[in-house]
Amino acid sequence: DLQYVARRLLIFGMHIHVCIPDRELRIDTMNQISYFMPHVLALSSSSPFWMGDNTGLKSYRSIVFSELPRTGIPDRFDSAVEYDHFIQTMIKTGCMDEPTKIWWDVRPHPRFPTLEIRICDCITKIDEVVAIVALVKAVAAKLIRLRRENQSWRYYRRDLVAENKWRAIKDGLDGNLVDFGKEEEVPLRFLIEELLDIVDDVVDPLGVREEIEYIRVMLEQGSSADRQLKTYDETGDLKAVVDQLAGETITGL
Repeated sequence: DLQYVARRLLIFGMHIHVCIPDRELRIDTMNQISYFMPHVLALSSSSPFWMGDNTGLKSYRSIVFSELPRTGIPDRFDSAVEYDHFIQTMIKTGCMDEPTKIWWDVRPHPRFPTLEIRICDCITKIDEVVAIVALVKAVAAKLIRLRRENQSWRYYRRDLVAENKWRAIKDGLDGNLVDFGKEEEVPLRFLIEELLDIVDDVVDPLGVREEIEYIRVMLEQGSSADRQLKTYDETGDLKAVVDQLAGETITGL
C-alpha cells in the first residue's frame, strides 16, 4: 500500500511506553507532552548520515519517516471519545485498516494501556537510553501531577511545535528552540536544563535520580549524532563511524 515509501524505510527508532491506565488521562498527557517531543528528539539524535552522505542534519531518520502518512506531532484531542471517533472515521473511510497505522511521534497505544513516545532515533549508548527513558517518565509524571491538581502545561499549536521539531532535526543539541511563551529563541541545552528543574520534584518519588542525572553528561558530551560526525571529521571514513557505533552499542551490556 505504501509502495516505495515503505521500501526505502531502512531506519530504526526507539519507542518508549509510559503506562497510563486511565484513557482520558492518557489522551490529556499526550496533548501536553507533545510540546517536549523536540527536546527528546534532540537528545536522541543519531542519524546524520544517509546513503553514505553527510546530510547536514542530526536526525535524518525523522525526514525519512515523515514521508509516511499519519506521522509527526499529533493534533490535540479533547477526550478519549473524540480520539475514538477520529480512529473510527479513518477506518470507515478506508484511510487505514486498523489503529496501529497511526504513526505519530506520540500516540495512545491501541493495544496496551500506554502512551507511546515514538520520536527517538535509535540510541547507541545504554546509559543514554536509560537517561532518556527516565526523563520521559519524569515529564509524564509531572504532567499527570499537574492535571490532578487541576492545572496543565500550556497548549501550543501543532505547527509551532513542529517548527521546534525541525530545529531539533537540523541542529540537535547545538541548536535553539523557540520558547513560544517568551516568543524568542533559546539554546536547546538551556531548555533541557530548565526541563530537568521542572520535573525535579517527581524524580525521587520515581526513583530515577541517578539515571536522569546522565542527561547533563549528554548535554556536555553531545548526542550520538555529534560523536558520529566528530569521528567522520577526524577520519573521513564511514567505516570508522560504524565501528564507533558498534563499540558504543556493546559497552555496558
